[in-house]
Amino acid sequence: MKADRIFPDGDVMTSNQGQSPEERPDRMEEACGVFGVYAPGQNVSTFAYFGLFALQHRGQESAGIATFEDDRVHLHKDMGLVTQVFNEDILETLVGDLAVGHTRYSTTGSSRVVNAQPAVVPTKLGPLALAHNGNLVNVAHLREELSKRFHDFVTTTDSEMIALAMGDEVNDGKGWLDAAVAACKRCEGAFSLVIGTPAGLIGARDTNGIRPLVLGVLPESDDGETRYALASETCGLDIIGATYLRDVEPGEMVWIDNDGLKSIKWAEAATRKLCVFEMIYFARPDSTMHDESLYTYRMRIGRQLAEENPNDKNLADIVIAVPDSGIPAAIGFSQTSGIPYAEGLIKNRYVGRTFIQPTQSMRESGIRMKLNPLKDVLKGKRVVIVDDSIVRGTTSRKIMRAIRDAGATEVHMRISSPPVTHPCFYGIDTDNQDQLIAATKSVAEISQHIEADSLAYLSWEGMLKATLQDTEGFCSACFTGDYPIDIPAHLRRSKLMLETANA
Repeated sequence: MKADRIFPDGDVMTSNQGQSPEERPDRMEEACGVFGVYAPGQNVSTFAYFGLFALQHRGQESAGIATFEDDRVHLHKDMGLVTQVFNEDILETLVGDLAVGHTRYSTTGSSRVVNAQPAVVPTKLGPLALAHNGNLVNVAHLREELSKRFHDFVTTTDSEMIALAMGDEVNDGKGWLDAAVAACKRCEGAFSLVIGTPAGLIGARDTNGIRPLVLGVLPESDDGETRYALASETCGLDIIGATYLRDVEPGEMVWIDNDGLKSIKWAEAATRKLCVFEMIYFARPDSTMHDESLYTYRMRIGRQLAEENPNDKNLADIVIAVPDSGIPAAIGFSQTSGIPYAEGLIKNRYVGRTFIQPTQSMRESGIRMKLNPLKDVLKGKRVVIVDDSIVRGTTSRKIMRAIRDAGATEVHMRISSPPVTHPCFYGIDTDNQDQLIAATKSVAEISQHIEADSLAYLSWEGMLKATLQDTEGFCSACFTGDYPIDIPAHLRRSKLMLETANA
């Protein structure tokens, strides 16, 4: 598919839509992945494809790539995984000097083809294509502002609103960079942006840097020019052979064109508040933050978890993990506790989002679609199982039962993060507060609910201590309710009903 502006008008039902709370995925659902590359004379669509492939874990609902050939944009986006949305024939139509890509998990806006990104908006200087990771909290106000400019909204996403706001600024006479700055100043919330224009590539982060964005350098081309790439994580740079240069800083905007790289501070009052769940779970373990892989951090929180529970060393015969996200922490827990590590659950890594509903009997034993216990490993054993979080508890309970059915005599659960008591408003899809089990039950009650012999969480202090960074530099609102960006009253009422009811 090749066009200057494509807005598909289909609607696809995903496996989450129409589900009861009991059937919803029982974990913090991923954010989105953004990617951008400026490399005149090179195959930018292929770079974008592989960059998104590496970022697939950040969103499995839809994927899209926009490329710029002079003042013309070529766009293809659809529902599905990156490998389902693109093939070589499609990539050959996506020609140009720069590319912007996106892989999506919906947080604002329903899961439909029309909401897939990048969002493309025409302006008097030519089209812009915007990919967004995060979530705005002033959507209602921004939508009202844009409605007064007689915009027809094509999607239900906040990402389109950011793109339209930037388009307005261009049409009012600003250049690309000034227009992007003005649009960012109209936005409140979390946003890491990659924006393609006919003149160059833009990368920007909100004033708190809640969602990540990194800058890399491609190997020098035959003409000796430096080419740059932007990605949500360093794994998106590694796959295309780019070298990590640095993070785009909170409140920073970078402009990449034929003259190279330019950086400006679009917001002076920037305070770093990286989402700590990026480190615990969302980002890939081979991605780098703070000069080390996240695998290393996750092993460290596993060790910290064991240190906080010293009596656990005589508790079990083996330590296992909920794969894949619990594995590094489980290894760290094993090393410190002295309990041998073993693989007790095997993950089907090819199970993504499915549009085919399982039968009722399959749904009742649904954990085995993704995780299957090793009976000969677990039979007759006392087991400690390590996971990264508990959200509603339904999946944890199914895992407990599957391990017991495999013959384990005791099952103790250890969680490498604190209890999740508050919903996220900054780009992570969490249940409303009354659906979060730790918001309504004590640790002992949760342990009983999930049918564990015992349960312990990592402390909030231990989680932050293990970062080896300034502990003030992280957003941990899902554990504390201390939101770094003010949440409007109507949003608080919609998701923080327990606190609202008690106010």
